[in-house]
Amino acid sequence: MTQQPDKYRFIPYRRRDIVDMCLLDDRLADVADDFRQLSYMLEQIFHFEFHQVVEALKEAYAELDPDSDTRSPPIERQPPSQSFVQLLDGLLGKANYERIGESELNRALTESSLFKIRLYVDFDDFSEVSLFARGVSIRRERIPIWFGLRSREIEFINFDRVVVYIRIRDDYVHSKQDFASCRAGATLLKLFRNVPRADLEMLFPNTRVRMRLLDKLLIGVPAVVSGGMVLTTKLGASLVLLGSLFGYWLGISSKPAELNQAAIMVLLAGLVALGGYLWKQFSNFKNRKLRFMQALTQNLYFKNLDNNAGVFHRLANDAEEEESKEAILAYYFLLSSEIPLDRAGLDRSIENWFESVWDCRIDFEIDDALHKLITLGLVKETDDLLGAVTPEQAIRILDQRWDDYFVPDK
Repeated sequence: MTQQPDKYRFIPYRRRDIVDMCLLDDRLADVADDFRQLSYMLEQIFHFEFHQVVEALKEAYAELDPDSDTRSPPIERQPPSQSFVQLLDGLLGKANYERIGESELNRALTESSLFKIRLYVDFDDFSEVSLFARGVSIRRERIPIWFGLRSREIEFINFDRVVVYIRIRDDYVHSKQDFASCRAGATLLKLFRNVPRADLEMLFPNTRVRMRLLDKLLIGVPAVVSGGMVLTTKLGASLVLLGSLFGYWLGISSKPAELNQAAIMVLLAGLVALGGYLWKQFSNFKNRKLRFMQALTQNLYFKNLDNNAGVFHRLANDAEEEESKEAILAYYFLLSSEIPLDRAGLDRSIENWFESVWDCRIDFEIDDALHKLITLGLVKETDDLLGAVTPEQAIRILDQRWDDYFVPDK
């Protein structure tokens, strides 16, 4: 069960749905076709401009991409004006992601995992770590306890989307236990969905699964009990024989122990029983740890959405959607309002509309939306009051802007 967050920082509807939602009340019935055409042209303008963002990210990421299958010719090129991390931060901001701060990450590391496993991450292995999240909600789930005989409901904070950027230290020493991606200087970029805050540790490549105290007791107590039974039954005769031999060799006993064929068989049987017992306990430990690793791997399999270069392509699509939706909403409310609106009034109108009509509370990014519309020439601000041009005028303006994209600079 999911409880909606206090306020969404992004708009949780598709771009095409936003257009239909705006036209549903018929306030723009006379210009509905023009409004749809304008919305489509805005989509294409943002798509073209975000293509340039993607190209800049690809250029900055080329030297870091672990999945690259192309060669680099010996040609001198100017270094990118911005680093990949700076470009990624800007893109995440446009897609309405928020950075997970150090305090929140530390809180997550101290919380109990929902998967009944203990995870450990050594942050000294990394030179850079950045986590970003979008869509924070409170969820409730029932989890089994007492070996599945009972269940209890737990409440936890969930991130709908999480982006992880990690750079391994250049002097990192790879070990056999590490994943192949954990090599010196490697850069990892990953996107996950539906991640409980308490389980952020599982997103790191060097995560170690460790036994909880309960798990140690579940293995240790039966091991001690069965060890006592082996000691008193199968190893009893062998221990008596070994005690007699050592006592005679050390001069504690004057009576020599008789080491015949039957005694040797008893001794070998005891050693085989001891070896079998030790192997069984080792197997129990390894099997339990493998079950934990399997649970972790299966969980990550269904939560992983994209990796490396695929992540910023998906993020660029999300950012493009957010920019388009914000611009369409701001333009619609300015065009359909019966009274002039300032920035605060426009912001309230959009947020109240979502809450009253669609039962959805959002924190609308009014400054981002207006900056785009004013830059495009679709909205003018005079004496703090805002006004939108007609859809017919807006279509002509965007048509001219599109033509200007392909005019060579003189």
